[in-house]
Amino acid sequence: MTDDLLTPLDLAFWCLESPEHPMHLGALGVFTADSVTAAQHAAELLAARSAAVPGLRMRIRGVWVPVGGAVREAAQDFSPQDHVHLAPATTDYHGAAGKLMERPLARERPPWEAHVLPHSDGTSFAVLFKFHHALADGLRALTLAAGLMDPPPASPTPAARKARAAERAPEPTRGWKLPNPFDLPGVVRRRMGEAGRALDIGAAVVGANWDVRTSPALTAPPTGTRRTAGVVLDLDDVHRIRKKAGGTVNDVLLAVVAGALRRWLDERGDGSEGVAPRALIPVSRRRPRTSHPQGNQLSGYLIRLPVGDPDPLGRLRTVRTAMDRNKDAGTQRGAGAIALLADHVAPLGHRLGGPVMAQAARLLFDVLVTSVPLPSLGLKLAGCPLIEVYPFAPLAQGQSLAVAISTYRGHVHYGLVADGEAIPDLGRLARALQDEITELTAAAAE
Repeated sequence: MTDDLLTPLDLAFWCLESPEHPMHLGALGVFTADSVTAAQHAAELLAARSAAVPGLRMRIRGVWVPVGGAVREAAQDFSPQDHVHLAPATTDYHGAAGKLMERPLARERPPWEAHVLPHSDGTSFAVLFKFHHALADGLRALTLAAGLMDPPPASPTPAARKARAAERAPEPTRGWKLPNPFDLPGVVRRRMGEAGRALDIGAAVVGANWDVRTSPALTAPPTGTRRTAGVVLDLDDVHRIRKKAGGTVNDVLLAVVAGALRRWLDERGDGSEGVAPRALIPVSRRRPRTSHPQGNQLSGYLIRLPVGDPDPLGRLRTVRTAMDRNKDAGTQRGAGAIALLADHVAPLGHRLGGPVMAQAARLLFDVLVTSVPLPSLGLKLAGCPLIEVYPFAPLAQGQSLAVAISTYRGHVHYGLVADGEAIPDLGRLARALQDEITELTAAAAE
């Protein structure tokens, strides 16, 4: 077999999906336009370049062995026109993106799309990329999207291009084979260690569900509708807060989310007193040049966001303490490491149990907050500079909000995805993020 067998976690993402709850990642990039035809030119370039990126030609197909498993394989009938679309002109990128994020990706084709959104005034255009989580995690999706951008000014040598192409090309499948009998003692020890870690994670999940204090706004009944919003903050402000109050950049960004949720709940009349929603913070376990280039390599941390604390610096201290505790424990245990449990489920179990596990997400965490790194170099498409980029995370069943964060060229970009009917005032939450960074900056300067 030369196809690429899905890892247990990739298969879980594939099986968790339903028409009302698509499991794709997204990113909305905004580009300045140098002409009224820039958006059309960008769409033509994306279509032409996509055929040359091997990872974009991969579709997912079920297999008989292992029972319930699936593989990635090159689509022989790949057509860029099935994936790259030029949308009507708009004045509201996020309004258009929300509608597009509602739509599941076609499962019979390579599961990705790029939608080019021209602005009505012709001064800019946006591109919404969608990648199924089974095709790529955030880092892999970034690599695939970057392969469609303009090449850097200093073109690599032929040898460098060949090496980069080899890194992008899919690796051969790790097929099933019987273990060497002489390796069995080591295999048994590893399996026992993995079982112990699984029990630790399970016990932590049970403990994390005690005394849950969240807001109904974050766990409203799902409707399948989507809204998106974006916020841009100055990274220098984040660094000033970090230097004055301590912690990491990520600690500050999480504290901003907690403070914004507090403002938003109070403004809409829901009240924030005593609220401490469980936030799942995905952590990549990918090792450069050694991990499989396409398979998800994820664990995570779980923290209680101190939404009920009225003190902005107090919220930051609480977040910092919780994150330090998670880092000390590592990514192999704790309630946030639930992704690792996928390795202990047989492929058929993912197939049969996917719908049940999808409904269980609300029992494990209340809101997803994830970070997606971006290159510091400026990206261009059709000669037009990328000026803003908003990452979007999948929205689990029974949850109303997901937050994704990226830093790009001195700015922090928050991408918000919400159930459109559960959170019709997503723009208010976006403004609360801006207000919170202002208050936290002032508090740290005192």
